[in-house]
Formats: sequence, C-alpha cells, structure tokens
Amino acid sequence: MINRTLKWISDHVNGTLKAAFENVQISGVSIDSRNIYEGVLFIPFKGEHVDGHRYVEDAIQKGAHAALWQRDAGEAPEHLPIIIVDDTLTALQTFSKAYLMEVAPKVIAVTGSNGKTTTKDMIEAVLAPHFKVKKTEGNYNNEIGLPLTLCQLDEDTEISILEMGMSGFGEISFLSTLAEPHIAAITNIGESHMRDLGSREGIAKAKYEIVDGLNGPLFYDGDEPLLQPFVQSNKDAHRIGFSEDNEYYIHDLKTIENEIEFTVNNNIYKVPTIGSHNARNATIAIAIAKHLGISDAQINENFARLKLTGMRMEQLKGMNGATLINDAYNASPTSMKAAIDTIDQMHCQTKVIVFSDVLELGEDEKMYHEAVGRYIEGKAIDYVFTTGEAAKYIHEAAKPFVNTMHFDSKKAVTKHLKPMLNDKTTVLFKASRGMKLETIINELL
Repeated sequence: MINRTLKWISDHVNGTLKAAFENVQISGVSIDSRNIYEGVLFIPFKGEHVDGHRYVEDAIQKGAHAALWQRDAGEAPEHLPIIIVDDTLTALQTFSKAYLMEVAPKVIAVTGSNGKTTTKDMIEAVLAPHFKVKKTEGNYNNEIGLPLTLCQLDEDTEISILEMGMSGFGEISFLSTLAEPHIAAITNIGESHMRDLGSREGIAKAKYEIVDGLNGPLFYDGDEPLLQPFVQSNKDAHRIGFSEDNEYYIHDLKTIENEIEFTVNNNIYKVPTIGSHNARNATIAIAIAKHLGISDAQINENFARLKLTGMRMEQLKGMNGATLINDAYNASPTSMKAAIDTIDQMHCQTKVIVFSDVLELGEDEKMYHEAVGRYIEGKAIDYVFTTGEAAKYIHEAAKPFVNTMHFDSKKAVTKHLKPMLNDKTTVLFKASRGMKLETIINELL
C-alpha cells in the first residue's frame, strides 16, 4: 500500500503543511474514523449531514499519522500533522493517481451493467500465477472507491484490475481518465440506472466512456448492437460473444455439474461456475490473458483456482440436500433472463426460481418485469415464486407458462419453500441488492 511522506503528498495536492511535519510517513489511507490502524492518513469529507473533520483528532489519537483538512472546514488544529487542501476528495484522487504513476502497473479496467465483479475475479484467476495482481475489493468502483483501491497497490504490483461503476454520464470517463488503463472491457449493456440515463442507448454511451483514458485494446460484448456505433472507429476493439462473426466466438457450451465447458476459436475451456453469461465473462478474461502472452493450457489450468465474490451464482447446500444458488447481489432484466437460462440448462429434477424486484428501472418498470415473466415460456423450470411490488408483474406474465405464486413477504416465501427442499431440488434466487433475498437463503441453509 501507499507509503509516502507528508511532503510528497502535500507537493502533489498543492497543500499547506508545516515544515515540522514534512518527514512524517503515512502507510495507507482511511476515510472512516471507525477503521483506523497505525500509520494511516485519515481523509475527512464534508457531507450533507456529517462533517468528517469532527473526527480528525480522534483518528490521530487512534493511530493515524496525519490527516487532510479542507480549507472551508474552519481552523485546523495547529498542533497536529495536517495538510490543508482546497478539497479533500480531489486531493485523494490527485495523489492516488500520482502514486499509480510511480508504481506503474499495467491497468485493466472493467465496466458493464452486469458481471463486472465476476469478470474481475476471472481475470485475476488467469493472471495471478504469472503476475503480481491487485484487484478492486468489494464495490470500490466509484470516484471515492477507485482512488482508495489505487492507494492499496503494493510497490511491486504488476497488474491492477479496476472495476468501474457509474450511475450517470461522465462518471466512467472521470475514472478512466484517472486510471489511464492499458486494457479495458465492457461486459454487457443492461438496464441498470435506466432512470438516470433514459435508455439502453444512454447506458451504452455511458459505459463506452471507459475508452476516454484508454491506451490499448478494448474487449466488449460483440452481441450487443447498441455498442456497434461507438466501436466502429476504434481499430483496437475486439468482439466477444455467441455470434459467429465475433473475433472470440463462443460455441458448444455445456453445463457439466458445477462447471461450464465451451469452445472459443477451436480451444476448449472449463470454468468452475454456471451460466452461459459467465462463458462470455470468462472469454473476456481469456482474451486479456492471451493478449498478455498466456497460453491456452495455462489459462485452463488457472481457471481451476477461480474463486468468485459471494452472491454471484454462489452454490450452497440447503436443507435436506437441496442446492441453493445465490445470485442475489444485484439484478437487471438482462441478468434475470440469464438466470432463467442458467437453471434451464441444469440437470436436476425440480427447478425453482425466486424473483424479487429490479430497482431503478424508471417509468418502464412494469414492461421490463413482464418481459422477464414472458421469457419463462418454453424453459425447463417447474416453479417461479415472486415477492415485492414490481415482481408481481413477473408472476402475472409467467402464469401461462409455469407454476407461479406471488407472496406478500420474504417470510411467506421461506415458509412455502421449506417443505419442497430435497436433494433433487435446485432453487435460484435473483433480485436487486436492496431486496435482500439472502435473508430467505439464510433460513434454508
């Protein structure tokens, strides 16, 4: 992690620092006064309701070696090692970029409506045996989280995998310009943040901002027509998908127990997860690994060590030997259809899907949920259970095609599911993060 003097930081952020504190060394950065460890630089933010400057002295007493202080936050304590700056967030962003430039790893940036974290995990799996790799932890993928991730880089980091998220235009452009990636990937274009961006076309435009700081190849969902207008003039853009005209053509996909097997350009790969959408995510990792000189045999060997972040197609053992698939970290209509495809392809006797609401869809919420329900037609699925106000539209639209029930609460879903669980039953859970479907799962383990 970052290990620098206060003078180094002050010089990079154009700050004001007393000469007596110039040689004070910081190791790491924290923005939370409840999470202070010895040596960190504490960075307070002025929020709408809470001003972090109130906790500066407390943070230093707990072991922080220094703090930033925003000029408009009043008088800074003169006896403490403090750098005064115009804006603490801007300062964090500025010195984190300076630190990135000094460490100088190869930066891989990943964005998309769904699959960012899974793809990031897959890239790490195939690269870590060959390089010193550091990836974004958790959801540190915005204007605060990404600079904090950069400050976690070790001096000898060779590859930095950065997840880039957004809720509006300009946000990914800012992150891309900050990190200046050497390689970038767009996993897909879904419907998340439709309320803010207006349309899937708007989402595609916002995601494509990842090229604004890019100096190298872009790997993207070649089956997504909305990206085509943007990539036409990009000579280093590479298509990945299930259509034969893709540069990385995925075909002959099979689900064998708890893994997928598929072919890309005559090479067979096996990945220890399920879902056809994950074949595309894995192929992004394959393309990046091959770009960096890793052989197909090594890639396959490296996939065997893949560990996905929780709540992404996470298979758990439920009551009476049932299989529970926790894919409830987040959702969009696109990823809900992918979940339907995943369980459709599985080999088990009784297949159940539990759906709840997809949030932030705006005025077309009813239409998108109904489309998910209609997508059930012709699928090998036995039951669909829904809970949540918007999920009722899934229930209504799915009625002609499957046994479906809508429940007023998660507790009612849990009560109905328990007697159904046995070693021949698979239940997949999918909804937006805010619906907290994992509370049902926890009762069924």
